[in-house]
Amino acid sequence: PPCRRLPTAMLRTRVITALVLVAGLAIVFFALPPPAPSVLFATIAALAGWEWAGLMRQDGPARVMYGGVLVLFCWQISANAAGLVPLLLGLSVAFWLLVVPLWLWRKWTLAGNDAFGYAMGALVILPTWAAMEALFASGVWFLLAAMALVWVADIAAYFAGRAFGRHKLAPTISPGKTWEGVAGAVAGVLAYGTVLIAATPLGARLSFSLPVLAALLLLLTAVSVMGDLFESLLKRQAGIKDSSGLLPGHGGVLDRIDALTSTLPLAALVLYLVRP
Repeated sequence: PPCRRLPTAMLRTRVITALVLVAGLAIVFFALPPPAPSVLFATIAALAGWEWAGLMRQDGPARVMYGGVLVLFCWQISANAAGLVPLLLGLSVAFWLLVVPLWLWRKWTLAGNDAFGYAMGALVILPTWAAMEALFASGVWFLLAAMALVWVADIAAYFAGRAFGRHKLAPTISPGKTWEGVAGAVAGVLAYGTVLIAATPLGARLSFSLPVLAALLLLLTAVSVMGDLFESLLKRQAGIKDSSGLLPGHGGVLDRIDALTSTLPLAALVLYLVRP
């Protein structure tokens, strides 16, 4: 993460927006009737699709249409093809572990091939939607725990990067990120995961040995970093700073869920495999 101080007004805006988002999540998850979370997840997919088409430099109507198409896919999968969810999660994990490292190295672009760009958007966004649905269906705390892991990684990386950052992680993609920040993220996630398993009810429902837990946490941290770098590369290639201005002080929906797009499908797939 960048190691610069935010202006006071920008910081205030970021904090207010973050508080509103947290309050909104709490209301949807704990106060509203069951359809509300599904509506929220589909809305996130639609807005992310709208922003993704913007990264492809599509015009307004095409962006709206793409967001709508993704919602239709979400609806059809939920209503008629729920058995495809594990396949979606598996394809997503394979994409992030096998394709994205090569993509970041070769710096492939979405420009010049709309069909490819739309397909990649579906591969990023639909499994994220499916993962949110699957984790929430297993219990809201599973979803919140997976999301919190990404937040812990971001915060730990930010402070470690500011305090110790010297060696650039990917200077041509995201100059502010450092290997020291990654080390901080790993340390923060390992501490978070240890507390989560040892001191919360989730530990009893996920009986991992310590070596397996450590390996899983390291893998989740690695893919969260890749999700962040991947969106940074796409924005740099599109010549924009934020995916949109929907969230004041934070940019767009993709800016907030970039690491979640890589992390949540892996978490959901692991949960699917280990639970009876």
